[in-house]
Amino acid sequence: MSQHIAKPRTTAVILAGGTGQRVGLSIPKQLLKIAGKAVIEHTLTTFEKADSIDDVIVLMAPGYVPDVEKIVAKAGFTKIKKIIEGGATRNETTERAIAALGEGLAEGEDLNVLFHDAVRPLLSQRVIDDCVAALERYQAVDVAIPSADTIIVTRTHGEDGEFITEIPDRSRLRRGQTPQAFKLSTIRRAYEVAAGDPNFQATDDCSVVLKYLPDVPIHVVAGDEYNMKVTQPVDVFIADKLFQLGTTAAPEQNGDEAYRELLTGKTVVVFGGSYGIGKDIAELAGSYGAAVYALGRSTTGTHVENPEEVDDALSKAYAETGRIDYVVNTAGVLRIGKLAETDNATIEEALKVNYLAPVQIARSSYKYLAETKGQLLLYTSSSYTRGRAEYSLYSSTKAAMVNLTQALSDEWAAEGIRVNCVNPERTATPMRTKAFGQEPTGTLLSSEAVARTSLDVLLSELTGHVIDVRQQDPTAGAAKASGFEQALASVLDRQDGV
Repeated sequence: MSQHIAKPRTTAVILAGGTGQRVGLSIPKQLLKIAGKAVIEHTLTTFEKADSIDDVIVLMAPGYVPDVEKIVAKAGFTKIKKIIEGGATRNETTERAIAALGEGLAEGEDLNVLFHDAVRPLLSQRVIDDCVAALERYQAVDVAIPSADTIIVTRTHGEDGEFITEIPDRSRLRRGQTPQAFKLSTIRRAYEVAAGDPNFQATDDCSVVLKYLPDVPIHVVAGDEYNMKVTQPVDVFIADKLFQLGTTAAPEQNGDEAYRELLTGKTVVVFGGSYGIGKDIAELAGSYGAAVYALGRSTTGTHVENPEEVDDALSKAYAETGRIDYVVNTAGVLRIGKLAETDNATIEEALKVNYLAPVQIARSSYKYLAETKGQLLLYTSSSYTRGRAEYSLYSSTKAAMVNLTQALSDEWAAEGIRVNCVNPERTATPMRTKAFGQEPTGTLLSSEAVARTSLDVLLSELTGHVIDVRQQDPTAGAAKASGFEQALASVLDRQDGV
């Protein structure tokens, strides 16, 4: 009779012992803020969300444990079980982690352990899952990517400087990343053997296994180019930009019953609800039992560029239903033309409708959304990643929506208000038809599809995200790309958004 073997627990160890000297900081680089949050908070969030990770411990630079404790408490992380001081070296820090991991283990019990640099905040769920899966077969796992650069070996000759002595075959060279994953028993044994070497020193843990347990094969999992380590000053800038451009896949759609359960009794206010995406969102939410206020210039006479009319619309919805759960703004104008040839009235209209109106809607919505812990949903365009000729007003105001989303999600987090931004591919809307005329059938997203995804975003726990909506089949591999893969694709995408 076969006996069920319990799957070993998987613990992520976040190595955060760096001081930040190479970045030129007086604080550890893992506490530096990137995209509105400390680097280590981004890293911890990734592991908090990883289904394959059971718990997390943090090894922090001496003197800074309270800083991490505050971050964990504020973010509400549930998987972080221990925050302890790291050692003076990487090896000493790992040894402290091994000792902490062994506490409370039953005799013969083993663990899966992933060691990850706190200053690699762009790690994907795919890499984590691949590492954990590899531990089902191997005792040691590394993460690496091919080297795009030619690697040279040099030697210094006095005052003459460096000279090349060897150029290894690039096809066999890999750049190591983290996590590095092990069975706890394996990495513990490697360090026990290494302790007998008076000259022991290593900059990573796989090299300890390689040298002191040479019979243990180390499997290599494919890493990601954007799983970068924030080490140099330029890395801070690059990581910040990647977070700014990062997009999120749309949440999974709920069934009709779930929509009805989540929306019945809720109030949805849609600015730009006269036609297109806004109208479709209003009709969809209403069909599932929400009290919907669809506001637009041509239907209710609501001008989003007029703060008083925005205030009045929200006040009316609140007075009649006693709550406002979701505020959506799809209103916008698309004017194509060279800036030098654009008159003042057109410029003023674009700025008022595409930028100032969302700002005013956000300000007016705040008190209502704070009461219900609701969500503000804005819209951008793929042109936000790169301004385009004859799109200067549209592209720049849509880029502003992304920055506004990210800023407000951080600013309003304490009140429980979520703020997100939908980034649709080219969509069949009256606004687009007016600007470009009729376009070939099948080349545009339907406004109904964007409305459905928008509803899913409203009902999700996401905040501070840019959510891409694209035409491809959601089951296709491209749709499963990570946020940063999507960011890179978005940068290269030359198509026009809504």
